[in-house]
Amino acid sequence: MLNGLKKPDDIVRLEKIKSNLRFRSKYLRELRNFFFTADFIEIETPVMVKSPAPEDYINAPQTGDFFLRTSPELHMKRLIAAGYDKIFQVGPCFREGEMGALHNVEFSMLEWYETGKNYNDLLAFTQKLLLNTIRNATDTTSINFRGNVIEFDKQWEIYTVRGAFKEFAGISPEQAIRDGNFEVLLTEKIEPNLPKDRPVILKDYPVSMAALSRFKEDDNSVAERWELYLGGIEIANAYSELIDPFEQRKRFDIAHENRKRLNLPKYPEDSDFFEALKYGMNSYTGIALGIDRLIMVLTDAPNIREVVSFTERSQSSEST
Repeated sequence: MLNGLKKPDDIVRLEKIKSNLRFRSKYLRELRNFFFTADFIEIETPVMVKSPAPEDYINAPQTGDFFLRTSPELHMKRLIAAGYDKIFQVGPCFREGEMGALHNVEFSMLEWYETGKNYNDLLAFTQKLLLNTIRNATDTTSINFRGNVIEFDKQWEIYTVRGAFKEFAGISPEQAIRDGNFEVLLTEKIEPNLPKDRPVILKDYPVSMAALSRFKEDDNSVAERWELYLGGIEIANAYSELIDPFEQRKRFDIAHENRKRLNLPKYPEDSDFFEALKYGMNSYTGIALGIDRLIMVLTDAPNIREVVSFTERSQSSEST
């Protein structure tokens, strides 16, 4: 590629991408070392699955009789049900039609699960993980991203979803959901106004947005769910995981109905997942963290295509 046919700006960009990929490799090594030191088992689950988890607005690409996974979540939860206490995985995931500065159809996800913990324990673990891995990979605890310095050694800013909507949008999240503009307000009013000098947590989502998290014990109007933001960009989504098989099936049924209403493809039921739930599960936590987005922030890259080796595009997405 560096054969004299490229413009000088292209050569500079290609060298920057090479530097980003070198850092990515180093950072992934630090991540794995952190998990191994914490006695986690690294596992691999199928990339082609029979039954993706049903989610509104997220579609799994189909390949023959299978789907490319949007997350390894359901298979990893089957391992939790089988008695694995601390597991993690780094691997490819896929979401149909997603392409942009923060999205690729194919992307890398880090997920980990641990039994006997709640979402507050998971937050403390995530703070330690990021602080240690970033310090080991960069020799500092602060990074520059889009003109702002993010300090990982500062106390993280924590907002409840209700508090953030009241402060930045002047409305309750419940009202925003009823009005059908929760995501619009989150994108246009909340995220741009979050602090940029430290990691930020949005926690305690309304129950209608609980996904597969459990309801908060002392306030059943919200769920034990939080999301991590860096520089105003969502990086991770974390839960105290739902363990009630009846509630689990109820939420899947609702999700399937929502997908039907939205004319989204129908997924087969994951009977193996529900069979695993019959044997009971200890309380546990889970989190999905976007590796590409995190590396983009840590290298101050303009988009996630600058931190991956290749990006395959269909002809229809070339202009995106």
